[in-house]
Amino acid sequence: MPKQILTSRVVKIPNGVTVTAKARTVHVFGPRGKLVKDFGTIQVDIQVRGKNVVVERWWGKRKQVATVRTVASHINNMITGVTKGYRFKMRFVYAHFPINAAISDKKDSIEIRNFLGEKVVRRVTMLPGVTVERSEKVKDEIILEGNDLNNVSQSAANIHMSTLVKRKDIRKFLDGIYVSEKGPIVD
Repeated sequence: MPKQILTSRVVKIPNGVTVTAKARTVHVFGPRGKLVKDFGTIQVDIQVRGKNVVVERWWGKRKQVATVRTVASHINNMITGVTKGYRFKMRFVYAHFPINAAISDKKDSIEIRNFLGEKVVRRVTMLPGVTVERSEKVKDEIILEGNDLNNVSQSAANIHMSTLVKRKDIRKFLDGIYVSEKGPIVD
């Protein structure tokens, strides 16, 4: 496969957001806070030119060229995180035994009890920058919010994985905690 001479992507920086890039480490400052991500293992050039972030790869093969869009998408997600933030809604699904959840006072961890009638208590700690709270409007719903999309989605995945049904027919036992809605915070 021939190499491409230059592959580049441009990410626009909106007003009220500041982006700096040095040695493949990107800092994004916005109204909701600051996010830092290190792209040191990915061989791309990241530069801030005016109100744009330019991600370039010179003389890359197919898989190396694919990293350009990945890095640009990560930077775009960071910009969305510091301007709007991310919210994941999760619903409790159960057939017989109601799932009980206790959220810590700091809103940084959740304890899940009575899953399938089991006595074991499942504790899931949120990743840094993620808060969890109960929904005021909907019964059996929790809301995860944060600026970093990776941390919010991984915390939701950790909650989901803690309530997987083991040694039973998963077509019949559909109990668990599932993501029902996800995206940027829109108020």
